[in-house]
Amino acid sequence: MDSWHFVYDDYNPEQEGVREALCTLGNGCFATRGGAPDSPADEVHYPGTYLAGGYNRLQTRIAGRDVENEDLVNMPNWLPLTFSIDDGPWFRLDEVEILAYRQVLDLKTGLLNRELRFRDAGGRTTSWRERRLVSMANPHLAGLCVELRAENWTGRLTVRSALDGGVTNSGVRRYRELANRHLEIMQRDHPAPDTMFLRVRTNQSLIQVAQAARTRMYRNKTELEAECSNHVDDHQVGQEMIINLARGEGVVVEKIMAMYTSLDRAISEPGLAARKALADAGRFDDLLADHALAWKHLWENGGIDLEEQTDQGTELKLRVHIFHLLQTVSFHTADRDVGVPARGWHGEAYRGHIFWDELFIFPFLTLRMPVLTRALLRYRHRRLPEARRAAREAGYAGAMYPWQSGSTGREETQDLHLNPRSGRWLPDNTQLQRHINAAIAYNIWGYYQATEDHEFLYYYGAEMLLEIARLWVSLTTYNAAIDRYEIHGVMGPDEYHTAYPGNNSRQEMGLDNNAYTNVMAAWVLSRALDVLDMLPKFHGRMLCERIGLRLEETELWQEVSCKLRVPFHGDGIISQFEGYGDLEEFDWQGYKSKYGDIQRLDRILEAEDDTPNRYKVSKQADVLMLFYLFSAEELTLLFEQLGYPFYPDTIPRNVDYYLARTSHGSTLSQVANSWVLARSDRSGSWHLFQRALDSDIADIQGGTTSEGIHLGAMAGTIDLIQRCYLGIEMRANVLHFDPALPADLGRLRTQLRYRRQMLALEVNHDTLRISRCSFTANLVTVAYRGRFRQIAPGDTCEFRLIKPHERDRDENRAARAANLRK
Repeated sequence: MDSWHFVYDDYNPEQEGVREALCTLGNGCFATRGGAPDSPADEVHYPGTYLAGGYNRLQTRIAGRDVENEDLVNMPNWLPLTFSIDDGPWFRLDEVEILAYRQVLDLKTGLLNRELRFRDAGGRTTSWRERRLVSMANPHLAGLCVELRAENWTGRLTVRSALDGGVTNSGVRRYRELANRHLEIMQRDHPAPDTMFLRVRTNQSLIQVAQAARTRMYRNKTELEAECSNHVDDHQVGQEMIINLARGEGVVVEKIMAMYTSLDRAISEPGLAARKALADAGRFDDLLADHALAWKHLWENGGIDLEEQTDQGTELKLRVHIFHLLQTVSFHTADRDVGVPARGWHGEAYRGHIFWDELFIFPFLTLRMPVLTRALLRYRHRRLPEARRAAREAGYAGAMYPWQSGSTGREETQDLHLNPRSGRWLPDNTQLQRHINAAIAYNIWGYYQATEDHEFLYYYGAEMLLEIARLWVSLTTYNAAIDRYEIHGVMGPDEYHTAYPGNNSRQEMGLDNNAYTNVMAAWVLSRALDVLDMLPKFHGRMLCERIGLRLEETELWQEVSCKLRVPFHGDGIISQFEGYGDLEEFDWQGYKSKYGDIQRLDRILEAEDDTPNRYKVSKQADVLMLFYLFSAEELTLLFEQLGYPFYPDTIPRNVDYYLARTSHGSTLSQVANSWVLARSDRSGSWHLFQRALDSDIADIQGGTTSEGIHLGAMAGTIDLIQRCYLGIEMRANVLHFDPALPADLGRLRTQLRYRRQMLALEVNHDTLRISRCSFTANLVTVAYRGRFRQIAPGDTCEFRLIKPHERDRDENRAARAANLRK
């Protein structure tokens, strides 16, 4: 195994679901799991194909209630390919004796390879050498190439190929009681002797999906004349091809598939487009050449090269993460009306919905391929009318974006969720996470800071940011007794705490003055005021007229941004929410001894008829998210704006306090906590970074990866390398660096896009080297710890880095001075 090849050297049915997710191939338009083409969906295999933005709604009667859920639909399975010898059974991987097995995901070229040798019940040994791609060059094409060889037998080989429209959404066990048949078959036939055609439609959203596929046999690059027959049944369209094989002889079977949908542009109708694309497609190797070139260009934009001091496979794991991010959001995404789902297009977990994970995903894209961030932010802007409607119906001003978004931008959070440990269906109140709106505003501002894309800000970004600012003010309540504004009835990122102990009714849900939410609200209000100052006068006037923004509103924004309440308890601990300090301490050691894995402490406690609402426990970073998003300097200014002191030891004391009370029940937890430890505890940060790298690769949550990767955590690990360990910040039109590589990392090389400029970076423990490629003539200002340089095209600058002990010495001096002032 090298740093470009992700390898499995055995077949393990218990791990097949995880491997299918991790070996998914996609191109930003659709993705196909790495399932075996010979195996239909069962308890071991789940060969799903998912269309970006391919949602459908169904209703189910569950727990005495009618609930409606919008799901990412499992589209027709184009993979089916198997064979039989003479009149024997059809080949199934689980029904033969496996002699050798090797599966390799080639990250450099986006190719999935699978090689196996097996012996059937008749003693015949056959080898199967498979290559698979979902084209990154043409987003409507995919291909499968299998070389079969008769090692010790002679006989008649029958190959069966099919398109299967009888699939359901059955990939998440806890969803299986819900309605799951989303497709109705409209057409299945054979427009040519070697061509299969299938047309389906989602039964509520009425999305048409057309697949056309051909299967051919070759030997020595020559197409073979096989005895062919076609078949059609209720759900499938297929074909069988028969040839004779002699002992030691082989045959290559190629299956090329084209897929179009009614969501595609520049077509007459999907069926015609799919048949035409298939007719124009070359052989598998032709597709592969274009596909590999597209991946070469993607890696030139998105690659990171590492030199480790110890061999932990970090570079390979990081490339696995970059690979899955780039095939979830590719350049093909830029022209589509889709968001970026928390679990990729890799499975059915979270129903393909879009959450706040953009907060972890966008920084990588913005500093590499900002056109993709722009496109994904446009997904939010198109749903601004729905966000306004949601705010209005809830009695608020502005725009209130949903915690879970899908096709239209309405709130898609489920009414009920199943606790698989207790078997009970429970109310889901996570839609109270209003902080999703702050995340969207943060992403808009971050994109603008990195790109200086004025046109986006003028026509899209500013409008969203101002409407979100309106929402925050309308969510506040003024407390005259303390001359502070408060926000009541919300949930923070922690997610374990949904209400105060004893509050069980829907009307009593939510918490008061979640610190993360309130501080982010103050930040959003400040940025909204900045945007109003930045807009050209005529743009600002037209925007304010269009949305009806008045001067007295902005004056209130200024007041609220300085008077939002932030609760504290103990010795300077920022309270996660009002009353957090009054909760009970939790018996961590007792529960670890009893249950072992307590990541999902919420499920454990509910099964015991208890609740996390009683305890000082966190699923993931909540208060600590402030330290993830902002530097100490930024937080000092923000807390001063709010009228609270922020001392140098505020961050380490809060980090120690909350890390000791976190179960890491989300894969995002390791990312955020690794980040906040990066300056104070480099070895601890590296340990958590490695855990985050393993989140899906090792399936550390015990079975969730098979339902879809955790894209936010994957992107977060990339951003840890890119921004955290490089110490990148964008402030006052300057790109700041403050590298602090962990001891296990010797060198890092990458390149970034900043305000239409390309910068090549190389950093080790001694030196930061920045080279500017020829792109535009504008100067770029970079800085390291107060030392500023302007870089012209072709220029290179170097900074000598302060050693860790020198950094610690300087920071300790600053802390002592601040404590003396305190």
